[in-house]
Amino acid sequence: MRVISSSSIVQAESMLEANNLSVIRSGKIVLEDVNFQIKEGEFVGIVGPNGGGKSTLLLTILGILSPAKGDVKVFGHNPQFVNFNGKVGWVSQDAASIPTKMRMTVRELISLGTISSKNLFSFRRGKESSAVEDAIKLVGLEDLAEADIGRLSGGQRQRAVIGRALASNAELLIFDEPLVNVDRSARNGILKLLDDLCHNENKTLLMVSHDLTAIRQSAHRIVYLDGQVQFDGQPSDIPNLSGLAGLIGLEHVHSHAHKEED
Repeated sequence: MRVISSSSIVQAESMLEANNLSVIRSGKIVLEDVNFQIKEGEFVGIVGPNGGGKSTLLLTILGILSPAKGDVKVFGHNPQFVNFNGKVGWVSQDAASIPTKMRMTVRELISLGTISSKNLFSFRRGKESSAVEDAIKLVGLEDLAEADIGRLSGGQRQRAVIGRALASNAELLIFDEPLVNVDRSARNGILKLLDDLCHNENKTLLMVSHDLTAIRQSAHRIVYLDGQVQFDGQPSDIPNLSGLAGLIGLEHVHSHAHKEED
């Protein structure tokens, strides 16, 4: 697997793009002719119903699934054949569900983000150690750096996992349901952190969430995915629930019944 260089990232026209992407799983077309592009510094939210292809899209972006047609490019390269060397940070939806019995400090967890095949036995030295301290500060966990992960709240654990991705110096951060298992009082803080990473640290963010309200309040652009891209635009322009139903051909059953009676 080829390792991507920093110069390749700078020269790429977009951070992430899907071109006529179709993906088949278990003999069924899950994604069909999906097209979108994400440029440097954007914060894009992906929403859609269960079974609409959100997880399939993420797995394809990560190079785990292969397209049946079309392609995905990350930094201009096929993710199946390139090691992005920490430049892509992945935060899964189970990130905050760390076992409470785990004996690991915040600093130790975040330090894992600096480990690679090249520095497996020296990841605490110099530059890597500095990256860890910077990440701890960015996610606002300076006072909890030596605390056990298992004793933190869901929101604090999520911040620590985001810090792990930041410690790798990731340029593109991909989040799968980052608000799962995060209490309501901590959600705004997580969303504000993501916004700060985009505006102040020039990170490019892709966030998948079933929480349309949270996406509308944080992302700069929304892609509504249901097998195909049904909407791609500004949060203020996305249709209401009835409008979204119309996009995918669903009719209100009660309204339809009233019309028949008339």
